[in-house]
Amino acid sequence: MDRQKISLDEVFTPRGVAVIGVSNSRMAFAELVVLAMQRAEFPAIYPVNPKYDEIMGLTCYPSITDIPGPVDHVVVNIRAELALQLLDECTVKGVRSVHFFTAGFGESGVKENAELEQEMLKKARAAGFRIIGPNCTGLFVPGVRLANDFTVPLDAGPIAFLSQSGGHAQNLPSYSANRGLRYSKVVSYGNALDVNEIELIDYFAKDDETEIIAAYIEGVRDGVQFSAALEKAAAVKPVIIYKGGRTEAGMRAANGHTASMTSSIDVFDAVCRQRNAIRVDGIEEMIDVLVALKFCKNIPEGNRVALVGAGGGPSVLAGDEMEKEGLKMPPFSAALQDQLKQVLPVAGSILSNPLDTPNMASPEAITAGIGVLSGAPDIDIIVYHLGFHPISQWGIGFFKERTQVQRIVDAMKAGMGSSGKALVIALRVPQTLEGMEEYLTVQEVFAENGFPVFNSMGDLARAMRRVIEWSHVRNATV
Repeated sequence: MDRQKISLDEVFTPRGVAVIGVSNSRMAFAELVVLAMQRAEFPAIYPVNPKYDEIMGLTCYPSITDIPGPVDHVVVNIRAELALQLLDECTVKGVRSVHFFTAGFGESGVKENAELEQEMLKKARAAGFRIIGPNCTGLFVPGVRLANDFTVPLDAGPIAFLSQSGGHAQNLPSYSANRGLRYSKVVSYGNALDVNEIELIDYFAKDDETEIIAAYIEGVRDGVQFSAALEKAAAVKPVIIYKGGRTEAGMRAANGHTASMTSSIDVFDAVCRQRNAIRVDGIEEMIDVLVALKFCKNIPEGNRVALVGAGGGPSVLAGDEMEKEGLKMPPFSAALQDQLKQVLPVAGSILSNPLDTPNMASPEAITAGIGVLSGAPDIDIIVYHLGFHPISQWGIGFFKERTQVQRIVDAMKAGMGSSGKALVIALRVPQTLEGMEEYLTVQEVFAENGFPVFNSMGDLARAMRRVIEWSHVRNATV
């Protein structure tokens, strides 16, 4: 008779972690996990390999059953044919969850390997423990210092991410760190033998540590249950989904990657629309949407944009990008232009939208200009952009010091006052090492101060359109 299975709450709070197959003679996934947990200062790390007495300064044990302390979570990097014996040892030790980084199971297309997966699942259900994977990078839970990558930020945040791809599961927290995004839990679940996207979405919908749910999904095993879980989750929290395998080539890759049977893209997209999940087309776009949701305290109801701080050519580009995504850059009214003329120099200025003056990089002009725009009833979003105009070009030293950037940030806050409107930042990515140093400093300071930062006008416009559309549907159903 099967035992009652371990809850995901227990899976996400391990006291001790064993890493199977770790070695002193190489640097592969198992070794990187040990290094990541040491960096995170996880309290109880147990390398397991009968060939060694010590690995990376830690006592190494011949088997799981030789470990003296409790082992709740096991990371496995050994050959697939050794899996069943290992699971028997996990049963004896009383583990809660087993993560198989190991590949070569159902995704291989070999009948015997798929049958092996089913035998693994039988053992897990009989003993009550959970299987993460196989063929994945497993768990990242910063709140308990459980890490599987040493490039990720270790402070916890409000975003949960479930991913069939191990690479995406590690890259999303790492790539988005300088954008100010932090995570409650990240799960790479691979072949979804046991823990799958339906259970994870349902869990994160109820998780008090999670405010936003993000997902990379290649395929779902039960469309009806998935739709039901998505409906419940999207009713209480924003859900962003990147569906992998949207083309014939992508579907072939997904099937070989995680043995996922990808459904009709049209059907999948229809389910997302019906449940008001935000569908994106890549990890970079997912980051942009997460940034908009995380930092725009009030999602704008309208789509009217005021542009601040560019030049002629970049302003034309911005207008085209905004219009292409359904946002509008309306000309400023005569009354609004008169207000701007009272606080900004007229000579050499553009006061018609965009707003561009010779001193727009100075804190005084920023406060004055944004102060006027923040009170304009026909403007919903203010976009300030840097790196497009010679006066704000990267690499000339103007933004090298954090204190200088902070003065600009403080000027923006003063200009916005208590208006509650969205102020978003577009930073053009530089092409030089000197410029990149300044760019990263500026991006980090803006994010630390709660401003949403985007790497291009097009990225900004697309993300804002998606969250505005999502907000309209949500408000209409409340």
